[in-house]
Amino acid sequence: MNEPVEKTLPIAAKEPTWLASSSPHAHSGDSVRKIMLTVIIALMPALAAAGIFFGWDALRLTGVCIVSCVAAEAATRKLMRRDKGIGDLSAVVTGLLLAFNLPPALPSWMAVVGSIVAIVIAKQFYGGLGYNPFNPALIGRVLLLISFPVAMTTWGPWQILSPAAGVDAITTATPLGLVKTTLGTGQPLPFVFDGDTILQFFMGAKNGCIGEVSVLALLIGGMYLLWRRCISWQVPVFYIGTVAVFATILWLADPTHNYNPLFHILTGGLVLGAFFMATDMVTTPVTKTGLMFFGIGCGVLTMVIRKWGGYPEGVSFAILIMNAFTPLLNRMTRPRVFGHGQKKKQA
Repeated sequence: MNEPVEKTLPIAAKEPTWLASSSPHAHSGDSVRKIMLTVIIALMPALAAAGIFFGWDALRLTGVCIVSCVAAEAATRKLMRRDKGIGDLSAVVTGLLLAFNLPPALPSWMAVVGSIVAIVIAKQFYGGLGYNPFNPALIGRVLLLISFPVAMTTWGPWQILSPAAGVDAITTATPLGLVKTTLGTGQPLPFVFDGDTILQFFMGAKNGCIGEVSVLALLIGGMYLLWRRCISWQVPVFYIGTVAVFATILWLADPTHNYNPLFHILTGGLVLGAFFMATDMVTTPVTKTGLMFFGIGCGVLTMVIRKWGGYPEGVSFAILIMNAFTPLLNRMTRPRVFGHGQKKKQA
């Protein structure tokens, strides 16, 4: 009589099942939507300041850019047979940043063109969020600047408070544009940069793109982003610090043709770019050392363009140029994997 044979399971079936997946294995709880919402909240002080200084035009351009960016993203992704993708709010952030880089009198149809370029060409053609090598809002702004230079450099009248000069200066140019034009004709610096003018520029009572004028509002938003840990401190610190050092050297070498470094910090889009565009997680390096070099490069290029370039402002071009160097910076600053290295030669 045959003895019963004990049924046995394969060894693999007795062992516990382990699921293997790629990193990261820990999640901070943040999502793209939460991060974008934090950026939108951080931009609200600057938007409020834009409404105060530019009124209806600021709200008009902001609304046009946001609606155009969201519509362009939804339409493009539908044509590409992908999910709409507008729920992550990235298109809203692009619309806000593009509007902040436009002059208040710009026609609405030009803002629509810039929005379509920013979303369709600079973002979706590369595969969408996370794949674009360049900041979409800056691509849209630079294309408008090259295509419509007159409209992109048309400003309303504003007043510079310079009691030390004896009169108040009235101009229809931005501070950087006024300095560029005046020095280009061989004339001295156009106004006295004293305490009253510094306060005026800090608060936002000056010509410029709608989102860049109030340094106070931008700093409030930037500090909020740092507090929420949505951006790293390396880029804004090294960016603004490099501009300050560069401007100080020029000022000490020739104070009759160069303003002090505070002028360059308070004018143009430096603070807006340093906190809200040069810190874009997609188009900037992933290592801390890479972020440091990225900020330094942006600062040097900004001052070179402002001093010797054909444009009075250099923030947009500087950030886009450094975006192109991001892969190289990532490769150069890649940390060495623990336990890996050159083998020692045996004697």
